[in-house]
Amino acid sequence: MSDDQLEKQLSEGETKDLSSSKKFIKEFKSIIIIVVSVLAFRSTFFEPFKIPSGSMIPTLLIGDFILVNKFAYGFKVPFSDWFSDPTYITGPQTPERGDVIVFKYPKNPDLNYIKRVVGLPGDTIQVIDKVVYVNDQPITAKPMDGSEIMEDMDDKFKRFNFKFFETATGEHNHVTQVDEDNIYIANFNKILVPQGKYFVMGDNRDFSADSRIWGFVPFENIKGEAILIWFSLSFPWPWSNGDETFKFRPWRIGSLIE
Repeated sequence: MSDDQLEKQLSEGETKDLSSSKKFIKEFKSIIIIVVSVLAFRSTFFEPFKIPSGSMIPTLLIGDFILVNKFAYGFKVPFSDWFSDPTYITGPQTPERGDVIVFKYPKNPDLNYIKRVVGLPGDTIQVIDKVVYVNDQPITAKPMDGSEIMEDMDDKFKRFNFKFFETATGEHNHVTQVDEDNIYIANFNKILVPQGKYFVMGDNRDFSADSRIWGFVPFENIKGEAILIWFSLSFPWPWSNGDETFKFRPWRIGSLIE
C-alpha cells in the first residue's frame, strides 16, 4: 500500500471517528434535555405517586396510582423544593379544608405522606368519641352502608368491624371509616393550629398515623394536591401468608379524588 493510500485510509477513519463522536454527543445532549424536561415537569406541574398503605381507605386503596397537581397552590421554580423550601413564581395559595395533599413527612422529609387537610391555620381541632370537631363544630358525618366498600377493600382490613360515614370536609364530600372495636384513639384534646401549618388526618381514622400523633404539616412541606387515580394494581405482600390476593381494579381508573 502506497503512502498516499495509507494517508487516505487514515483520514477516512478519523472522519468516521469524528462523525461518530459528534453523533454520540448529539444523542447524549438530547437525552439530557429530555431527562431534565421530564424532571422539571414532575417538579412543577404533575407527579405520579403510588399508595403504599391503607391510611386513606376508602378514598384511596393500597396499590392506587395517583396524579398530584404540583401547581395547585402556586407555580414553583423547578427543583426549588429538592434541597430547601420551594420558591414560588405565583402565589402561593393556601390549601382548602378537605384537600387531599401529598407532603414531606415533617419527621423525615425524605418520606412522602398523603392525608386530608382537616384543620387550617387558626382553627381548633378536637376529637370526641371519634367525632371530629373543627372550631367546636362537628364535621358532618352521616352513617352509611359500607358493604360495597368492604368488597373492594384490601384483604388485611376486611376482618375489622368498620363503620362508614358520608363525610363533608369543607367543600369535599367523601367517605370515612372507623373501627368500632378500637377504643384507643377515640379522643383527642382540643388544639390550636399554628399559622403556616395544617392539621391532617387519614380517612381510615383508626389506621392512620397523622397530626394526632406526630403534629402539624408546615406549608413548605406540601408538594401538591392529589387529584386523580390513573391506575390501580395491588400485589400481595411477601409476608402476607396467603391472606392477600392480586388485585387489579380497572373501575377505579380515571376516578377523581374527593
